Amino acid sequence: MVNDKQLQQAVLDELAWTPAVTSSHIGVSANNGIVTLSGHVPSYWEKRAAEEATQKVKGVKAVAEEINVQLSSDGMLSDETIAERALSCLASDVSVPSDSVKVKVERGWVTLTGEVDWNYQKIAAEHGVHKIIGLIGLANKITVKPHVQPYEVRAKITKALERTAPFDVKNITIKADGGKVTLGGEVENRYEHDLVVNAAWAVPGVTQVNDHLNITWG
Repeated sequence: MVNDKQLQQAVLDELAWTPAVTSSHIGVSANNGIVTLSGHVPSYWEKRAAEEATQKVKGVKAVAEEINVQLSSDGMLSDETIAERALSCLASDVSVPSDSVKVKVERGWVTLTGEVDWNYQKIAAEHGVHKIIGLIGLANKITVKPHVQPYEVRAKITKALERTAPFDVKNITIKADGGKVTLGGEVENRYEHDLVVNAAWAVPGVTQVNDHLNITWG
């Protein structure tokens, strides 16, 4: 069992190992598997990279992200310029349906809204704009159109896990209500956790995944 001090050091080592994280102003604390990131970084994409790197570390059950983005004078752009660049990124991404996503920018914060058919399109829209210079934060409020029956959702998730999961699928509970899916049960590590969550999101029409999976690292 990894204790808090060991987990803190493991996260610090992973951040130092991650090429996208260059800032030395990130603080890390750990408490019962919950890791808190603090400090400041020069860009939003580095903030995201730090969070993603932390989530990979064995023993991390949750991440409380309190990092601030402090732009340099060269990195400060007007909201209009950020909006123009965001629209350009979305228009050039074939994964994002044309004119399906709207962009709002306020004091460096970008909010994405609209409606798409698949969750991967929602994710693609976010990935397309999160590296824009001058970005302070990003809120993805794009919705996915529900167009499947609950029993179809459960069946498709179960079959996907039976094809790929290295564990007994019977240990996972799947509840569907329209496009909303609730996952429960136990998995051993982050890989198995992500496998289940990604299988749920891969079903067309799924608009929300409530993750109640318990990670039981030893």
